[in-house]
Amino acid sequence: MKTLLIANPKGGSGKSTLATNIAGYLAAQGQPVRLLDMDKQQSASGWLALRSQALPPIWLYASESGTAGRDGWLVIDSPAGLHGKTLERALKLVDQVIVPIAPSLFDINASREFLDALQAEKTVRKGKTFVGVVGMRMAPRTRAAAALEQILTELDMPILAYLREAQVYVNAAFEGKTLFDLPPYLAQRELEQWTYLLDWLDV
Repeated sequence: MKTLLIANPKGGSGKSTLATNIAGYLAAQGQPVRLLDMDKQQSASGWLALRSQALPPIWLYASESGTAGRDGWLVIDSPAGLHGKTLERALKLVDQVIVPIAPSLFDINASREFLDALQAEKTVRKGKTFVGVVGMRMAPRTRAAAALEQILTELDMPILAYLREAQVYVNAAFEGKTLFDLPPYLAQRELEQWTYLLDWLDV
């Protein structure tokens, strides 16, 4: 099973939105997908409870149940405050990490510390775990994007996408859906922003 960790120790960075939409994309590709919700707010679990059985299936991961198979993907929506030994243990279990970052000075500065910590971890340094960054509710060619790109250039980490703030994410979530469950014409512009990120996942 390929494991993807969505992580940022700062709350409100867009982890659950990113985790659920990536899970939706993988499911739409016919991949077996499990979603592990480690966030105290259980946002991803609540979203999954709304999801229709008519949509491509996503299972809530539970190690004691039949959803714990070894095929397909495990997408982890991590808790705020992930750091230290807990982060170190998590990185030993995952193949890829995506760090969503919100467009404010405070979020970018806090995320810089987290990215530095990731870069220092042995599994990342040795190329066993790959890290990419997504600008959430952020447009390219803005001051926030320029600040983020400068940091990532210094760290030699890729920017996987800029996902603009759009009501289509909110509306889809109310129905347990993702962008990838909608007719393409309803989310064409947003879907275009996902192209490089989805290539990076290498499904």
